[in-house]
Amino acid sequence: MRKAWPLAAATTVLAVGLCACSSDDPAAPTADDGPVVLDYWGWGTAQKPMIDAWNATHPDIQVRHTDAGGGTDSSAKLVTATRADNAPDVALVEYNTLPAMMVAGVVADITQYTEGLDDEYAPGVWNQVSFEGATYGVPQDAGPQALTYNKARLDELGIDVPTTWDEFADAAQKVREADPDAYLTTFAPAEFGGFAGYAQQAGAQWWQVDDARWTVDFDDDASVAVADYWQDLIHRDLVLAEPLLTPEWNAKVNQGDVLSWPTGLWAAGVLYGVAEDTAGDWAMAPLPQWTEGDPAVGFQGGSALVVTTSSEHPKEAAEFARWMGTADEAAAAQIEQGQYPASLAGQELTLHSDPPLLMPEQKDYWKIAAEITRTTIPEISWGPNVNVASSAFQDAMSKAVTQGTPLRDALTETEAVVVDDMETTGFDVARS
Repeated sequence: MRKAWPLAAATTVLAVGLCACSSDDPAAPTADDGPVVLDYWGWGTAQKPMIDAWNATHPDIQVRHTDAGGGTDSSAKLVTATRADNAPDVALVEYNTLPAMMVAGVVADITQYTEGLDDEYAPGVWNQVSFEGATYGVPQDAGPQALTYNKARLDELGIDVPTTWDEFADAAQKVREADPDAYLTTFAPAEFGGFAGYAQQAGAQWWQVDDARWTVDFDDDASVAVADYWQDLIHRDLVLAEPLLTPEWNAKVNQGDVLSWPTGLWAAGVLYGVAEDTAGDWAMAPLPQWTEGDPAVGFQGGSALVVTTSSEHPKEAAEFARWMGTADEAAAAQIEQGQYPASLAGQELTLHSDPPLLMPEQKDYWKIAAEITRTTIPEISWGPNVNVASSAFQDAMSKAVTQGTPLRDALTETEAVVVDDMETTGFDVARS
């Protein structure tokens, strides 16, 4: 069954919100009242140039931008603002948190404003915003996992780029033997999205629903195998087990002591921001495979613009969201900042663009990115309480790394928290 899941628990909330933002509202401003002004919450360096381009060409609909923080921070603020009926008209929401935002009554059904829009996206991307035939967002960027690596350092150490996770483990050992100060990569215990992507690539499906009955399985065989893989690398001191993007981690990247980051395609922009002086040393390759010959990968990150149930201008808000997701001007701004557009047209535009600033010499960067995107797993389900799962995962994994307990046990702990929360909320859950 497609990952479109019944929203029985959210139907009433959503219906009330949608009634409040009908485009037929007689109080809606007319052209004589001046431009419609939309408030927009979105994070990342690409947002300002995109909004500037919109405002310059749409005098009747102007947008005020607020950076409310990314991912979980922004989503939590959206729930609070919606309850106070002062949420922005449009907001950027990560794909994996969109179901939770629907249950919380934050996002509006914009199906009537998005006719034909699905043709602008690959199925794996469009499925992230489409549920039971209804549309709740416009995809802006895609984050399939890839391997961003310090090519100069691997070449210096005489180590080939790994194409499988077995090869990755071998390469991690060779790095430690060649340079005791260096590690091939980091296992960050707080990276819920990163681990989820590895598990999805291995065949895991943490949430599934059939006729309103949920199955939750964080410690399935695939996920446990992934946990055991990283457990072994940590035990043998072949990877760093510490948080990402701290001053200490950033320093190691700049010094050439952290040599790769298996994560979303957005890594080039993030690494350039913290290690600009290493630009030119890096390259990108497909993520290593669990099963040789199977190139499928999961999403890590990626986001969509949603129209909120608080908006008094849903039609105009949806028009802005659609432009941000599909216009060439918007895609050009994303590409310049190292972000991979979600739309097919935007992805085509990358093929005629310069590579990201982090790897200016890798002329095939965008071609490889396109190939990776085509093999992204299309049928991934996210549950209605990803925020709860992420918090529980971070707590359990961080404790496991600190105390030296099995990572697989952290998955079982996470599942227990997720199931308890869903049952308390009123979902019908079959315990695995």
